[in-house]
Amino acid sequence: MTDQKPSVLFVCVHNAGRSQMAAGWVRELAGDRVEVRSAGSIPAEQINPVAVEAMREVGIDITAEQPKILTTEAVQASDAVITMGCGDACPFFPGKRYEDWRLDDPAGQGIESVRPIRDEIKGRVEALLAEILGQ
Repeated sequence: MTDQKPSVLFVCVHNAGRSQMAAGWVRELAGDRVEVRSAGSIPAEQINPVAVEAMREVGIDITAEQPKILTTEAVQASDAVITMGCGDACPFFPGKRYEDWRLDDPAGQGIESVRPIRDEIKGRVEALLAEILGQ
């Protein structure tokens, strides 16, 4: 029996909003029980400040995070790969669990529009964690 933690990679185009919020929720809800990564096919210069504000409202600080480029190594090192609109830019490896979460892009949106995206991501993360942690 292995004690290896399950690992999840969240991928969106800019790694500035949806994938960063999802990673923040995993860190908050699963603590150190799950290894979490996020990346983008075309990373932005910085995290979306409205996404940061939306997460701050629920007590989660993602200000220290930086958008990262999606690498083949990150996909290979992850048990589950959750994509959010990156389409064909996401590499595919047999044996990995893939899910595509269709979510509105928070880029250019105000806080009123980003809150429901944040809350939908939380629900999806909770369901994902229940599955991968067997809860």
